[in-house]
Amino acid sequence: MRIAILGTRGIPANYGGFETFAEALSERLVSRGHDVTVYGRSNFINQKNKIYKGVKIVVLPALRNKYLDTPSNTFLATLHVLFKRYDVLLYCNSANSVFTLLPRLLGRRVVLNVDGLEWKRAKWNRFGRAVYRISEYLATILPNRIVTDAKAVRRYYKDRFNKSSTYIPYGTPIGRMGSSTILEKFGLEKEGYILYVSRLEPENNAHVVVKAFEDVDTELKLVVVGDAPYSSEYIKNLKETTDPRIIFTGYIFGEGYREFQSNAYFYVQATEVGGTHPALVEAMGHGNCILANDVPEHREVLGSAGHYFSVKDPGSLADRMRFLIEHPEEVERCRREAEARALRLFTWERVTSDYERLFLKIKAGRAR
Repeated sequence: MRIAILGTRGIPANYGGFETFAEALSERLVSRGHDVTVYGRSNFINQKNKIYKGVKIVVLPALRNKYLDTPSNTFLATLHVLFKRYDVLLYCNSANSVFTLLPRLLGRRVVLNVDGLEWKRAKWNRFGRAVYRISEYLATILPNRIVTDAKAVRRYYKDRFNKSSTYIPYGTPIGRMGSSTILEKFGLEKEGYILYVSRLEPENNAHVVVKAFEDVDTELKLVVVGDAPYSSEYIKNLKETTDPRIIFTGYIFGEGYREFQSNAYFYVQATEVGGTHPALVEAMGHGNCILANDVPEHREVLGSAGHYFSVKDPGSLADRMRFLIEHPEEVERCRREAEARALRLFTWERVTSDYERLFLKIKAGRAR
């Protein structure tokens, strides 16, 4: 098949979950004999690269604005694909649902991965939340098929819009990396730190994690991996901590990121909204003990293979941190169970097979 992926910042991944998804899925589809093109943004990826791991790359401009970055680039990408012969178009992000209309009118086969419930995110103002609400509705009528990466999100679309969707979760590599180059760079030791990974935005609760860790008496360090393009004041406040045990690394991708995930004592997932969070699945795949905010999406992914706390009760996070620090045998149990669960449910090969089957049905006109 000839497949195009639109709506991400492009590959190789250097921003977030959708970019990692686009990279992992596209390279595996190419290895299975498909012709895949990923559209990206000139302000995020190298414009000189035309091929990456066999995947074709088209780089187009975007308006550098919190609200217009995604739609401006997806609009241009949509115009571009109309002059190409693709069997299936895969759009990412429900905010891009409006752009699936024109390809559908012209008879193209379109799939939309809606992601999580973006309107719940604190970073959006009233206008931004309204746009996402409208986009959710458009997602139920414009594409040939929508994909949800969490069963909780699938239930939301069914309950609110009576719209069925195809559930395909996020994927992860399986197993730990043996190297420690990134640890040496930041002066860290294996299992000598607690790991937190996320875009540094209020609803992801990095401030809750920092505050809880400050209250824990331990020689472990807290490594905060992530950044955000439009949260400078929030990030500035985070970094004002006087605790020398807390290390902010900024964005880390590729092997460095996998090293961090492979060598943590345990991992904290503090997000509140969204679908299946990529970093949570990746933490499981790398054999981490996980301490997660107790929300349905995290319960769905992690099950009994980890521990839970509530961001509404910061003291519970500090208490759970102390418990895991004092009980290494429980940390080891969670590591084994989390990796086994990821191997059973969340490998990229399984995810790729699910998308491949869906694309074949869409191409044949057998899925709506």
